[in-house]
Amino acid sequence: MKTIRNSGIFILMLSLAACGTGSGKQAPPSGKLKRDLVYVSGKVPGRVEILKVREGEHVKKGDTLAILSVPEAEAKLAQAEGARLSADAQYQMTLNGATENQLKQLDAKYAGLEEQYHFAEKSLNRLSAMLKDSLISRQRYDEAFARYQGAKAQFDAVKAEQAEARSGVRYESKEMALGQKKRALGAYQEVQTALQERILIAPCDMTVETISLHVGELLLPGYSLISGYMDGSESFRFTLPESEVKGLQNGTLCTVKTAFDNKELKAEVVAVRALAKYADISSTRPEAAPGQSVFEIVLEPQDTAASNSWITNSTVYLIR
Repeated sequence: MKTIRNSGIFILMLSLAACGTGSGKQAPPSGKLKRDLVYVSGKVPGRVEILKVREGEHVKKGDTLAILSVPEAEAKLAQAEGARLSADAQYQMTLNGATENQLKQLDAKYAGLEEQYHFAEKSLNRLSAMLKDSLISRQRYDEAFARYQGAKAQFDAVKAEQAEARSGVRYESKEMALGQKKRALGAYQEVQTALQERILIAPCDMTVETISLHVGELLLPGYSLISGYMDGSESFRFTLPESEVKGLQNGTLCTVKTAFDNKELKAEVVAVRALAKYADISSTRPEAAPGQSVFEIVLEPQDTAASNSWITNSTVYLIR
């Protein structure tokens, strides 16, 4: 009898619990508050020299997050600076042409060779008259004629050299010097840019979430040193079966409520997208209850300033 009485009490409690559950309100769908994650990495390899922030700290766009030590780039900067100065001086020398002292040297050389040429010409004229009178041999006349030709060639060469020096450097030489100057300047600017990359700057207003390296450790190019949540990127994400998606479409206004402090704000549906097939709800009795697809509902707050204080990944409720 005692066993039968206890069994009856247990069945009665189950019945009351079932009645209470059926009569109570269904809990609203729950989701999460999400923010876009920003990764800050370096473009050049270097060791972490200084960390300016801590995890959980809020930073503004343009704030310095960390400074790297890149001694190799500093050495290359000195080399690039030397090459830039050398190429610039070469280009200026090409533009300026011959110096005053070089022109004086050419004038003196011109005067000396001109005198030698005129002397050789006079000597040849005299020997030519003597050759007609058979006073000298043909061999001697030929030797004088060779000296005259040599003096004339040297005199013509110095005249051309002097004319080139006074007219300036040719166009192709100027272009070649300009190209060398631009090349050296580009190498210098490249190293300067690499040195600027040793300072990691916050790309936006954000809250630091993770710092992956410590001071003294090596940061490789592309590896994330600091990650954080971007301010103003709040969105609310809910996963609902298709039976609960009715009435939710782009532009629909809903109320989102926090699970722990009951704060509320208005949010707008911005995306309704089906999740992958594996997330579908399958029925063991398809003739009685069809399977349902599962959708992700994304809402964005209308007042981002109000949602800025809400904690990332906190639970929220969707109230229609």
